[in-house]
Amino acid sequence: MVDFSKAKELYELQKQARKIQKELKDTEIEAKSNNGWVTVVLNGEQHVTDIQIAEEALNPENKRELEKDLKNTFSQAISRAQMYAAEKMKSIAGGLGLPGM
Repeated sequence: MVDFSKAKELYELQKQARKIQKELKDTEIEAKSNNGWVTVVLNGEQHVTDIQIAEEALNPENKRELEKDLKNTFSQAISRAQMYAAEKMKSIAGGLGLPGM
């Protein structure tokens, strides 16, 4: 005998996953450097949607600090995007009965 309830459950989980994927694509996560020189915007899928660099950061004597700001700001944006995506995916993972979700 075929268990249609499991197939329906799987279909519903796939539908939820597609909805969450669209939400992630449409969500913007922003990170700014402490000095305000760098702003990085990612979507929930961790794709870069915008980068802004303040005019005063573009002086040659600021090169090292700007590089550090870029690295730190990108890292911060990626971490935020990962946390956001993980939070969104909890509902689906829980529906799969995975431990710890």
